[in-house]
Amino acid sequence: MYLNRSTDMIMIGGRHPIKAYYSVGFKSDGRITALHLDILINAGISPDMSPLMPEYIMSGLKKYNWGALSFDIKVCKTNNTSKSAMRAPGDTQGSFVAEAIIEHVATALSLDANSVRQRNFHTYDSLVMFYPESAGEASTYTLHSIFDKLLTTSSYRHRAESIKQFNNCNKWRKRGISCVPLILKVAPRPAPGRVSVLNDGSIVVEVGGVEIGQGLWTKVQQMTVFALGQLWPDGCEFLLDRMRVLQADTLNLIQGGLTAGSTSSESSCAATLEACNLLVGRLKPVMEKLKQQSGGGVSWDALIAQVLTLGRRMIYCSQI
Repeated sequence: MYLNRSTDMIMIGGRHPIKAYYSVGFKSDGRITALHLDILINAGISPDMSPLMPEYIMSGLKKYNWGALSFDIKVCKTNNTSKSAMRAPGDTQGSFVAEAIIEHVATALSLDANSVRQRNFHTYDSLVMFYPESAGEASTYTLHSIFDKLLTTSSYRHRAESIKQFNNCNKWRKRGISCVPLILKVAPRPAPGRVSVLNDGSIVVEVGGVEIGQGLWTKVQQMTVFALGQLWPDGCEFLLDRMRVLQADTLNLIQGGLTAGSTSSESSCAATLEACNLLVGRLKPVMEKLKQQSGGGVSWDALIAQVLTLGRRMIYCSQI
């Protein structure tokens, strides 16, 4: 059975709907001291990836220090279509819940929402206390500085004041502006890569990651040129015209892994770099010998032709 895209989107997948109830305690300055959450997750008719959603939802809440935090999350089987992984699964819902709470507290106290956000951001010390596995190094915790910089560079406060004046002068037309911090846990994943140099000098690159508009193939091309360009310190842009990236299949590359988590491009580039380094290791001695014989530069075509006469293997795979 073949479905058109519209029918497919109606029948299959979709982001997990959730229903969240919360009780929050806070001080008069907007500092939150306690939070309890009851969350129901609509998983649909089958588990799919729903058992992982509670962890991902709580990950979206890590940007704020809630003080005493407790939660009860239930994954509910319903008679709807099964829900699956959409962009930032769970993190999006968790962040939505967090911002709804912050906005509620700010409204109750008649405070600016951003001041409440900044007052409740984790410090590095509190992050280490509650989430030591996510803390990293102190120098890499930049949530405060990035948020302040974005407020300044976007002229947020000036624009917010202009919108306030506009809304005071217009009864029916209203404008709004919001500044929302988002965090996402990222981690590199194992990924395969394969770089082949054909008899005509063309370069074929295959990686496990799937190009879905995020620019993965473009990055892989750039990495290939950078890695093979070690042979030409003065520049090797000409290699871009000799290269193409193919979508790999299980015949050529097994265990391609997931294209997810915002690290597929980096993992695919790392695998490509490893394969290219193996190629460079084989090509460099041949190139140096050709330079001695000719007394000048060596073109890519001349290099590959010489390698072919030596019967060297020009296909390398790597698994990162």
